[in-house]
Amino acid sequence: MDSFEAFIQYLTAEKNYSPHTVLAYKKDLESFQRFLIEKFNDDNLEAVHYSQIRSWIVELVTQGISNRSINRKISSLRAYYKFLLKIKRIKSTPLAKHSALKVAQKTEIPFSQKEIDQVLSILQEDSSFVGVRNKLMVELFYATGIRRAELINLKLSDINFEQQTIKVLGKRNKERIVPLLSFVLKTLQIYVIKYNDIVKKEDENYLFLSEGGNKISESLVYRVINNYFSIASSKEKKSPHVLRHTFATHLLNNGADLNSVKELLGHASLASTQNYTHTSIAELKKNYAKAHPRNKD
Repeated sequence: MDSFEAFIQYLTAEKNYSPHTVLAYKKDLESFQRFLIEKFNDDNLEAVHYSQIRSWIVELVTQGISNRSINRKISSLRAYYKFLLKIKRIKSTPLAKHSALKVAQKTEIPFSQKEIDQVLSILQEDSSFVGVRNKLMVELFYATGIRRAELINLKLSDINFEQQTIKVLGKRNKERIVPLLSFVLKTLQIYVIKYNDIVKKEDENYLFLSEGGNKISESLVYRVINNYFSIASSKEKKSPHVLRHTFATHLLNNGADLNSVKELLGHASLASTQNYTHTSIAELKKNYAKAHPRNKD
């Protein structure tokens, strides 16, 4: 087995990365290898110099690839060379002195409470299987902060009605238990009745199904969220991730501590959760200015 194949196997078996993540790493490495062949007539990834990587970066910039995307590609290379060091195939990484390209801070604007309420009000009017499913989808995103891939892979057996919790399989196959609020449980109970008439493969029992009884796709989830929030919101971005962002922001704005939000979101570190705090700080400043007795303006 060559080092490339060994690295892919390492990501899958030891790091427990999702197939989607492993594929992204594989594509980045293959893209770099193609560049080496075209530019330097060499496909040996193990003998690469930083000057070759720098040439690739220049090529990517010339193609109009964003700094954020380039950093992600270089991150894939960094992980590969770190692996080669680990298995003693190289003595030093060619990326030792590389610094990531500067990236403008990406600010996502969460939905307002009014926009959430409006969408749920619209969904309340549709009592069909699809209508209740879509309502449950929105409620779960907003009430748990679940990721799109996590939602798609939920199974009926992950719900504990007695404990009022749901088991979520997150990144790197890490499980977390998330509490369910009463309004979500109510929708779940209605959905399960309709679900039993649709489900075909009871051995798989995925929670979210199409009308034909099959597991739903990521694109369907995106379309559902985008379509409904396009009615209620004029914000540029209307995606499942914005709902996850809204969940975190609304919790922080209402006094939840950062550690609790971190656990609910399934983040490995507080650094990831802190990306969601900018809006809550803005809200804090507004309330602070309004409440402080010395602020007379």
